[in-house]
Amino acid sequence: MIEVSSLSAYELSLKLKTGEISSVDLCKAYIDRINKFEKDVQAWQFFDKKILLEKAEEADDYRKSGKPLGPLHGMPIAIKDIIGTYDMPTECGTVFRKKQSSSQDSEIVNLLKNAGAIVMGKTVTCELAYIHPSRTKNPHDYNRTPGGSSSGSAAVVASYMAHLSIGSQTGGSVIRPASYCGVVGYKPSYGLISRNGVLKVSDKLDTIGVFGRSVKDVAMLAKSLIRKDLYDPSTTYFSSDRMIEVCEEKLEFDPKFIFYKTKNWNNIHKKSQEAFEFLIKSFKKNIEVFDEPSYFKDIPKFHQIIHEVDMANNFQVYYKKDKTKLSKEINDAILRGLKYSAKEYSDAIDFMKQSYESYKEVFDDYYGILTPSTNGVADKGFGSTGSADFQKIWTYLGLPAISLPLLTGENDLPLGLQLVGNKFDDLRFLGTAKWLEDNCKDE
Repeated sequence: MIEVSSLSAYELSLKLKTGEISSVDLCKAYIDRINKFEKDVQAWQFFDKKILLEKAEEADDYRKSGKPLGPLHGMPIAIKDIIGTYDMPTECGTVFRKKQSSSQDSEIVNLLKNAGAIVMGKTVTCELAYIHPSRTKNPHDYNRTPGGSSSGSAAVVASYMAHLSIGSQTGGSVIRPASYCGVVGYKPSYGLISRNGVLKVSDKLDTIGVFGRSVKDVAMLAKSLIRKDLYDPSTTYFSSDRMIEVCEEKLEFDPKFIFYKTKNWNNIHKKSQEAFEFLIKSFKKNIEVFDEPSYFKDIPKFHQIIHEVDMANNFQVYYKKDKTKLSKEINDAILRGLKYSAKEYSDAIDFMKQSYESYKEVFDDYYGILTPSTNGVADKGFGSTGSADFQKIWTYLGLPAISLPLLTGENDLPLGLQLVGNKFDDLRFLGTAKWLEDNCKDE
């Protein structure tokens, strides 16, 4: 039996292509993990082991045929239950879509299949990818939140029920679950991965992200998903061909970073503060601590306006049908969204462009920005999915962000370090993330 925790996704991909490991055997190993942990973690919205093994057998037969193989051939990938599939339900965490499938696969799923990957199943999402807590538990402590809204996508990777998964972020829904669950969560630059066929929350903010256990693993998955899509006008042409190679290259210069404690620093748990202070001290030659720009204080307000106006527009069909079947959080957000004026929304969009133009020059002198991924380790209880204070700014600006599980906070729980890069500089950004991963291990 394969011990899935002993190999990275990248190593598995190589062994799958050579036949050293069969897709069937790998899927059986995942099924064993799921049988052992799913009853406690509750991260899967749809999983059918019979269908999975049938797909794995097809992948193995295709490999034996000698035909050319895709970069993810035979690799099972878990996807968030807002990503459309015609052969699996896409319920989006709401009773309105119970047992409903999409009429066709999303562009993400098409790209996965073209790369030879197997869509493993659907992971639990918070209701309509917002903030109402899901049933998923944190694999490190079943009494704590896994974060949200990509709750299941982070939890399946943390518990080795999958090596790779796909989620989405409109506020902080990739970075926060990655930090809480102790995995790598990568949110690319806005516009690199198509949202065609994915639940639309906010066209201006929605970004597809990926989860894995290393920078190289998320780079491998992202590489196959980054494509221009005429059906998603936000996407742009971007060459991801060397994404893995750049991760492996030695940085030309010793990297310099800005560390922002941000105005929310006092909200961070004490032991988590100490972990970040230790990091800053240990890498004082690489890290300079600054106060965040003054105009950052307005970004959460503008982010909220865009988010809630778009939710009111996109979810009004459910609201009008029966708002009593929506959570209080969704109802409240829609009500607020309906009250904003056209000028407020326009100003929020304009400020997005202005603030990025003002900020981008920072990356002329620094490899990236370092901040906490979250305000500490995963919260106890399930009253919320945690604060998005440390993620919204970067989502609003459309910048690439990654949470790296390099630190430890209270109760020896994982604590993410967030790296932020310049827009569309994702190749160099991931190389920098790999440098941090290699050099900033928690002590």
